[in-house]
Amino acid sequence: MAIAYFRFYGDLNDFLPPDRQHQYIEYSFERRAAIKDVIEALDVPHTEVDVIVVHDASVGFDYILRDRDRVAVFPWTLDADVDSPRHLRPRPPPCPCFVLDAHLGKLARYLRLLGFDTRYRNDYDDQELAVCADEEHRVLLTRDRDLLKRKRVSLAHFVRADDPWQQLEEICDHLGLHSGFAPFTRCAHCNGTLRPVDKAQVIDQLEPKTKRYYNHFLQCDTCAQIYWEGSHVNRMQALIKRLGQRRKEPPR
Repeated sequence: MAIAYFRFYGDLNDFLPPDRQHQYIEYSFERRAAIKDVIEALDVPHTEVDVIVVHDASVGFDYILRDRDRVAVFPWTLDADVDSPRHLRPRPPPCPCFVLDAHLGKLARYLRLLGFDTRYRNDYDDQELAVCADEEHRVLLTRDRDLLKRKRVSLAHFVRADDPWQQLEEICDHLGLHSGFAPFTRCAHCNGTLRPVDKAQVIDQLEPKTKRYYNHFLQCDTCAQIYWEGSHVNRMQALIKRLGQRRKEPPR
């Protein structure tokens, strides 16, 4: 029976039970084992891992575990103390597109209101989510760690927070989204593109007070939802200001 020792750093400890956090974990194995498979057997998804260090050398997911190996595993939010680290997690583009699982409907709405291309349906199954993320190069956001262990999933994030507003703060901080805000360019309902529309073209669809007090309108080119500069504009501006005050740069 061979034995290896694993230690997880930073927010990777979120995936471990309290008695295994911030310390070396002994792992026994009898047969040839790739280090990626062992990390996920310990319940840490590969999508959360950026650098793996074995005996002071940075290795890839295909490294074959050996007896008495000492393994340090780092997230992308924490610099690994090793020369020439081999980064395993892809870096997101400056203005990423997203696909979200069924548990994150309110977060999807927030991201769309900020202008991010965000796919969401409450009936996506895991296979559809993995394929969409892979083929359309979208960042997968999920509360399901097993989904993150699928081979097709590479760029993803496990959402820790429960509250939708805190989820938005978490994603903006984690991915450095603040410079990509483009409010009122996406439909919050369907993710379509919003375009200016003449009041005369939509006047028959407006409530009496909206007709009287507002003159500038946007309309979704997919579902035809109409938007205007009501009190929600001030709320969105306050939201953007609040997010900007806690702006953090993502890891490089």
